[in-house]
Amino acid sequence: MIYLGYWIPKRFGKRKLGKWIVGILSIAVLTFILSVVFEDELFFKSDAKELIAEHNIELKDNFELNSNEFTGIKDFYHRFELTISESDNLRITNKIINAENYQHLVDKPIDIRVDKPRYSDSNNDEEFTANYQTEREYIYEYYKPNERGYTPTYHRISILKAENILIYENISD
Repeated sequence: MIYLGYWIPKRFGKRKLGKWIVGILSIAVLTFILSVVFEDELFFKSDAKELIAEHNIELKDNFELNSNEFTGIKDFYHRFELTISESDNLRITNKIINAENYQHLVDKPIDIRVDKPRYSDSNNDEEFTANYQTEREYIYEYYKPNERGYTPTYHRISILKAENILIYENISD
Protein backbone atom coordinates (compact mmCIF):
# COMPACT_ATOMS: atom_id res chain seq x y z
CA MET A 1 0.00 0.00 0.00
CA ILE A 2 2.86 2.34 0.85
CA TYR A 3 4.50 1.36 -2.43
CA LEU A 4 1.35 2.25 -4.39
CA GLY A 5 1.00 5.51 -2.45
CA TYR A 6 4.30 6.63 -3.94
CA TRP A 7 4.37 5.12 -7.42
CA ILE A 8 0.85 6.00 -8.58
CA PRO A 9 1.24 9.77 -7.95
CA LYS A 10 4.78 9.60 -9.40
CA ARG A 11 3.44 8.18 -12.68
CA PHE A 12 1.23 11.27 -12.97
CA GLY A 13 4.12 13.64 -12.25
CA LYS A 14 3.14 14.24 -8.61
CA ARG A 15 6.28 12.94 -6.92
CA LYS A 16 5.92 15.36 -3.95
CA LEU A 17 2.33 14.21 -3.33
CA GLY A 18 3.54 10.60 -3.41
CA LYS A 19 6.14 11.35 -0.74
CA TRP A 20 3.48 12.94 1.48
CA ILE A 21 1.16 9.95 1.06
CA VAL A 22 4.00 7.54 1.87
CA GLY A 23 4.92 9.57 4.95
CA ILE A 24 1.36 9.63 6.27
CA LEU A 25 0.80 5.91 5.60
CA SER A 26 4.14 5.01 7.20
CA ILE A 27 3.30 6.99 10.35
CA ALA A 28 -0.13 5.34 10.55
CA VAL A 29 1.29 1.82 10.21
CA LEU A 30 4.11 2.54 12.68
CA THR A 31 1.64 4.02 15.19
CA PHE A 32 -0.56 0.94 14.97
CA ILE A 33 2.38 -1.45 15.43
CA LEU A 34 3.78 0.52 18.38
CA SER A 35 0.36 0.77 20.07
CA VAL A 36 -0.01 -3.02 19.93
CA VAL A 37 3.54 -3.69 21.13
CA PHE A 38 3.44 -1.10 23.94
CA GLU A 39 -0.22 -1.53 24.89
CA ASP A 40 0.62 -2.15 28.55
CA GLU A 41 2.80 0.95 28.78
CA LEU A 42 0.10 3.14 27.21
CA PHE A 43 -2.40 2.39 29.98
CA PHE A 44 -2.60 5.17 32.58
CA LYS A 45 -4.23 5.79 35.96
CA SER A 46 -6.94 7.86 34.26
CA ASP A 47 -7.83 4.84 32.08
CA ALA A 48 -8.16 2.65 35.17
CA LYS A 49 -10.33 5.25 36.91
CA GLU A 50 -12.55 5.48 33.83
CA LEU A 51 -13.06 1.69 33.58
CA ILE A 52 -14.01 1.45 37.24
CA ALA A 53 -16.32 4.47 36.96
CA GLU A 54 -18.38 2.56 34.35
CA HIS A 55 -19.66 0.53 37.31
CA ASN A 56 -20.46 3.57 39.46
CA ILE A 57 -17.37 3.01 41.59
CA GLU A 58 -15.49 6.22 42.19
CA LEU A 59 -11.93 6.49 43.45
CA LYS A 60 -11.80 9.79 45.33
CA ASP A 61 -8.29 9.53 46.75
CA ASN A 62 -4.95 9.03 45.08
CA PHE A 63 -4.07 5.44 44.09
CA GLU A 64 -1.19 3.52 42.55
CA LEU A 65 -1.32 1.39 39.41
CA ASN A 66 0.61 -1.74 40.49
CA SER A 67 0.22 -3.91 37.42
CA ASN A 68 -1.57 -4.05 34.10
CA GLU A 69 -1.90 -7.01 31.73
CA PHE A 70 -3.49 -7.38 28.30
CA THR A 71 -3.56 -10.75 26.59
CA GLY A 72 -5.20 -12.25 23.56
CA ILE A 73 -6.85 -10.97 20.45
CA LYS A 74 -9.85 -13.25 20.01
CA ASP A 75 -10.08 -14.30 23.66
CA PHE A 76 -9.31 -10.98 25.31
CA TYR A 77 -8.26 -10.66 28.95
CA HIS A 78 -7.44 -7.38 30.68
CA ARG A 79 -6.43 -7.26 34.34
CA PHE A 80 -5.04 -4.45 36.42
CA GLU A 81 -4.29 -4.05 40.09
CA LEU A 82 -4.49 -0.83 42.11
CA THR A 83 -3.41 0.09 45.61
CA ILE A 84 -6.22 2.29 46.89
CA SER A 85 -6.70 4.37 50.04
CA GLU A 86 -8.33 3.01 53.19
CA SER A 87 -11.34 5.33 52.73
CA ASP A 88 -11.86 4.27 49.08
CA ASN A 89 -11.54 0.63 50.18
CA LEU A 90 -14.17 1.13 52.88
CA ARG A 91 -16.55 3.00 50.56
CA ILE A 92 -16.34 0.36 47.78
CA THR A 93 -16.66 -2.49 50.28
CA ASN A 94 -19.78 -0.87 51.77
CA LYS A 95 -21.23 -0.42 48.28
CA ILE A 96 -20.80 -4.17 47.64
CA ILE A 97 -22.18 -5.17 51.07
CA ASN A 98 -25.19 -2.85 50.78
CA ALA A 99 -26.13 -4.05 47.29
CA GLU A 100 -29.57 -5.57 46.90
CA ASN A 101 -28.24 -8.95 45.71
CA TYR A 102 -25.35 -9.25 48.19
CA GLN A 103 -24.36 -12.76 49.37
CA HIS A 104 -22.34 -13.14 52.57
CA LEU A 105 -19.35 -15.55 52.73
CA VAL A 106 -19.66 -17.65 49.59
CA ASP A 107 -17.41 -20.76 49.63
CA LYS A 108 -15.87 -20.17 46.20
CA PRO A 109 -16.15 -17.34 43.67
CA ILE A 110 -19.37 -17.30 41.67
CA ASP A 111 -19.30 -17.16 37.89
CA ILE A 112 -22.25 -14.95 37.06
CA ARG A 113 -22.12 -16.07 33.40
CA VAL A 114 -23.38 -19.57 34.24
CA ASP A 115 -27.03 -20.09 33.20
CA LYS A 116 -27.19 -16.65 31.55
CA PRO A 117 -27.85 -16.07 27.85
CA ARG A 118 -24.73 -15.51 25.75
CA TYR A 119 -26.50 -13.31 23.21
CA SER A 120 -29.45 -10.94 23.33
CA ASP A 121 -31.65 -9.27 20.75
CA SER A 122 -30.88 -5.65 19.98
CA ASN A 123 -33.99 -4.49 21.88
CA ASN A 124 -33.04 -6.26 25.10
CA ASP A 125 -30.63 -4.39 27.41
CA GLU A 126 -30.47 -7.12 30.04
CA GLU A 127 -27.64 -6.76 32.60
CA PHE A 128 -26.69 -9.01 35.50
CA THR A 129 -24.68 -8.20 38.62
CA ALA A 130 -23.48 -10.22 41.59
CA ASN A 131 -22.13 -8.83 44.84
CA TYR A 132 -20.63 -11.23 47.34
CA GLN A 133 -17.88 -11.95 49.80
CA THR A 134 -15.42 -14.84 50.04
CA GLU A 135 -12.88 -15.50 52.77
CA ARG A 136 -10.27 -13.37 50.99
CA GLU A 137 -12.17 -10.67 49.10
CA TYR A 138 -15.28 -8.64 48.34
CA ILE A 139 -16.40 -9.12 44.75
CA TYR A 140 -18.60 -7.25 42.28
CA GLU A 141 -19.36 -8.99 38.96
CA TYR A 142 -21.07 -7.52 35.91
CA TYR A 143 -22.35 -9.45 32.90
CA LYS A 144 -24.20 -8.24 29.82
CA PRO A 145 -25.03 -10.40 26.80
CA ASN A 146 -24.54 -8.59 23.50
CA GLU A 147 -25.89 -9.08 20.00
CA ARG A 148 -24.82 -12.09 17.93
CA GLY A 149 -21.33 -11.65 16.59
CA TYR A 150 -20.14 -9.76 19.69
CA THR A 151 -18.75 -11.33 22.83
CA PRO A 152 -20.66 -10.73 26.05
CA THR A 153 -19.36 -8.09 28.46
CA TYR A 154 -17.96 -9.56 31.68
CA HIS A 155 -16.19 -7.47 34.33
CA ARG A 156 -15.06 -8.51 37.80
CA ILE A 157 -13.90 -6.08 40.50
CA SER A 158 -12.36 -7.53 43.67
CA ILE A 159 -11.26 -5.83 46.87
CA LEU A 160 -8.81 -7.86 48.94
CA LYS A 161 -9.65 -8.01 52.65
CA ALA A 162 -6.05 -8.22 53.89
CA GLU A 163 -4.82 -5.12 52.03
CA ASN A 164 -6.07 -2.09 50.11
CA ILE A 165 -5.84 -3.75 46.71
CA LEU A 166 -8.47 -3.46 43.97
CA ILE A 167 -8.31 -5.93 41.07
CA TYR A 168 -10.23 -5.29 37.86
CA GLU A 169 -10.71 -8.02 35.24
CA ASN A 170 -12.35 -7.80 31.82
CA ILE A 171 -12.77 -11.20 30.19
CA SER A 172 -14.07 -11.62 26.65
CA ASP A 173 -14.21 -15.14 25.28
